[in-house]
Amino acid sequence: MKLLSIKLCNFRQFYGQTPEISLACGKENTTIIHGNNGSGKTTLLNAFTWVLYEEFTAAFTSPELLINKRAIMQADIGTSVECWVEIYFEHEHKHYQVKRKCYACLDKNGTIQYSENKFYMLVAEEDGRWYPPSQQPDDIINRILPKSLHQYFFFDGEHIDHIFRSNDKSRIAEDTKELLGVKVLDRSIEHLKKAEKTLEEELKIIGDVNIKKKIKDKIKLEQEQEKLQNKKKNIIETINSQELQQKEISENLITLSSNEQLKNLKIKLEKQESNLRKEIRELKRQIKQFISNQGYLIFLGNVIPKFNTIITNLRQRGELPSGIKQQFVQQLLNRKSCICGQELIEGNHYYEQVKQWMDKAGIAAIEESAIRLESQVNEMEEKVITFWENVDEKQAKLEQSRLELSRVEVELDDINQKFRNYPDADIRNLQENLDKINQIIRELQLEQGGIQQQLTTLQKQIETLDKDIAKQKLKEEKQILAKRRSEAAKESRERLIEVRIRLEKQFRLSLEKRVQAIFCDISFTPYIPRLTQNYELNLIENTSGIAVPVAASTGENQILSLSFIGGIIDSVRNWSHKNTLMGPDSSTFPVVMDSPFGSLDEIYRRQVAKSIPKLANQLIILVTKTQWRGEVQAETNNYIGKEYVLVYYSPKPDCQQDNIFLNGVNYPLVKQSPNRHLHNLIKSRNIV
Repeated sequence: MKLLSIKLCNFRQFYGQTPEISLACGKENTTIIHGNNGSGKTTLLNAFTWVLYEEFTAAFTSPELLINKRAIMQADIGTSVECWVEIYFEHEHKHYQVKRKCYACLDKNGTIQYSENKFYMLVAEEDGRWYPPSQQPDDIINRILPKSLHQYFFFDGEHIDHIFRSNDKSRIAEDTKELLGVKVLDRSIEHLKKAEKTLEEELKIIGDVNIKKKIKDKIKLEQEQEKLQNKKKNIIETINSQELQQKEISENLITLSSNEQLKNLKIKLEKQESNLRKEIRELKRQIKQFISNQGYLIFLGNVIPKFNTIITNLRQRGELPSGIKQQFVQQLLNRKSCICGQELIEGNHYYEQVKQWMDKAGIAAIEESAIRLESQVNEMEEKVITFWENVDEKQAKLEQSRLELSRVEVELDDINQKFRNYPDADIRNLQENLDKINQIIRELQLEQGGIQQQLTTLQKQIETLDKDIAKQKLKEEKQILAKRRSEAAKESRERLIEVRIRLEKQFRLSLEKRVQAIFCDISFTPYIPRLTQNYELNLIENTSGIAVPVAASTGENQILSLSFIGGIIDSVRNWSHKNTLMGPDSSTFPVVMDSPFGSLDEIYRRQVAKSIPKLANQLIILVTKTQWRGEVQAETNNYIGKEYVLVYYSPKPDCQQDNIFLNGVNYPLVKQSPNRHLHNLIKSRNIV
């Protein structure tokens, strides 16, 4: 999962819609967000966890009060105020847009009424178009980065050591098992145990008492399905209409532009973008068709030697001889003369010897078929090599097209930005209208995705009812089948238990080794972290030759916690390369940290600042001015790709204003509100 951007609207102290916060990745993988206490750092951290998992950190007070109070109070009674968080992220060559919304309004009694949350997702393929996912959005998120593990990737640094308190150690063990994939085995073992008990019980006859009710339920679902399909059809028509306007405005924009170089470049890039998307679609189609037609070849590696062995054995046993045919032997007998000149008279010794070859000689048709099969099978070995060469060649072309498309999209975005700032007001207005239409299309596609999810759920419910209605009342030999299944379930459970024990031990030792290495890099103490079988993390001192437990200080606990999180990320990243069937299905993980330096002293702050950009593929750090002093800035500066400042507008008339100096430029942190309303603002600092 690579986070691309986040945007908020009326979320806690952020009034209205915030600018889009683009997040750094690649070599300069760190995004720094500065802000004083109360400026919204913890809110931003919880915006990530809320939109992805509908969860909050322990330090996030009053999580039920999400919607900005100013927005609610300024709205008319009964008018809903929208609150949402939107995130774009990339995973395995696909782009995802996820958005979680809620609403609130004031009733006539002055009470704030809140709605339930709604969650939406869109997925973009290489053709650049956004589609609703074919599976449930929550399931997709949990496969990429499971909900139970989010606390290790989105956390409050000042309270990070809380996860290692005694009452939380059992939870750490369970969460770590989820990372490894052992939790999947645990659930499988438990399900098999229940299946054993179920199958051991006497099977009961399935009745049809509720058939009439099921038919009524099916009719009601089909009526609801029809309504949603009509609504989806209207949305698709609206999208098509907006896309026509989009095309018309884009053509007008190019016509009005007086900058020939900019205009020609835009036309050229748009054509390149269109051609590249077509090329990517065609390459993917070719790869699918090629694998569909010849993919079977890779499974013949063990079959070809077996075929050759069978043919050889047949020939050795005389069942498939080569050279002598039955037709030739019969001609000798009919001619009554052997090729050596000896007479073949029926009944004599020589006649009987030649006649015996009738049973040994092969039939010409069979022999010819065997020869053809041998030739075709031997050709298949060469086809396997050619198959992989063709697949690799097409995959390389596909990857090159993807890289080229990414470059073209970046250049097009730069040109659009120039049109937004163009001297001609008409051109600026056209670009602004084009941006609005793009946003409208995106929102309509998001709504279309939500409807498609409902339609998918309805279809599954209808199919389930169809199966229940058509189900047979009795099943033959069910008792015998249940016994066989029970024995198979028991054996499978025993095998899975053995796999779980071995897998967990191997991963735990690997994780302990990585945690020790990270802790040693940061801490100047001689202590060594140890991970027990229950995944309890302790510090051990071994300077005297005897391992003695150590009571860790607050600072050491914070470093130990960071080492554990870094060890988890690094171990799972390496583990997922080798074991793609276990744990999260990607080797890229982001980390979002609020105040990660806590109460550490100068030496530890420097060591932590030096280490944390290396812990994850992508890092977002939320810090106060005090936490960003000298040594932290110096060690982190080379990794910064994006940087933002949270400005706190205080309604107090005598508020003490505050600023932060970044690379010689003064940025405000606290300012007096011009309208006596409390609100926050996000400002971007250009990174040179």
